[in-house]
Amino acid sequence: ELANVCRKAAKIMISEKKHSITVTPLTLPRYLGSKKYRFEMANENDEVGIARGLAWTNSGGDTLSIEVNVMPGSGKIELTGQLGDVMKESAKAAISYIRSKASMLGIREDFYKTLDIHIHVPEGAVPKDGPSAGITMATAVISALSGYSVRHNVAMTGEITLRGRVLPIGGLKEKALAAYRAGITTVVIPEENKRDLEEIPKNVKERIEFIAMNHMERVLEIALTNQKQPMFELPIPGTEIKNDYSAGSYTAEVTQPQ
Repeated sequence: ELANVCRKAAKIMISEKKHSITVTPLTLPRYLGSKKYRFEMANENDEVGIARGLAWTNSGGDTLSIEVNVMPGSGKIELTGQLGDVMKESAKAAISYIRSKASMLGIREDFYKTLDIHIHVPEGAVPKDGPSAGITMATAVISALSGYSVRHNVAMTGEITLRGRVLPIGGLKEKALAAYRAGITTVVIPEENKRDLEEIPKNVKERIEFIAMNHMERVLEIALTNQKQPMFELPIPGTEIKNDYSAGSYTAEVTQPQ
């Protein structure tokens, strides 16, 4: 790209008879055209069911938005966004952990029988895989089921086990740079990755607070707010549901069976 700038600058100097040209961020599109790459920025508000993960790619780090919707159903789990096998296993491990801790998390213990869960990672045309999104998936699902929103300025990376332990990941430097670029101010990392903080540039560490955790319970203390915004009230077991989607959102009329 630098060569393109030099060639176009030379052409302009000759055609417009200029002795010198100064290239600034404002004039750069004249030489390189419109932006070719788009970086996802941090959410503006705390939201229920949306958590921000961090990913390593061949071209560096990137942020990963994970969205979760819960709907009345029979316990189906839908995974979309062109996820690889390892990422799908992370989602299943997260669900198993949540089931085992449902009471402690303030979630209905029968959610796996009465609700359908849809986990989606946007930009479906891009394949995604790896275990480091485990705690992000778990946070997004817990947020959707409990109604507590996720802090918009928090991103996280780490593998989750069935017992909720947070395992180390790779590519922390690239992930930290992606968080810095996206405007994230707090990054949750595995405890065993604390030694990798030495590789993070000083200017990044000055803007981002890195918090090392070894268990999912500690991650939730940082990631979730105290504001509860339930997507809907779960009906009492044994009742019938009459769905009404005419208003553009889910509402239900609950009646006792005859």
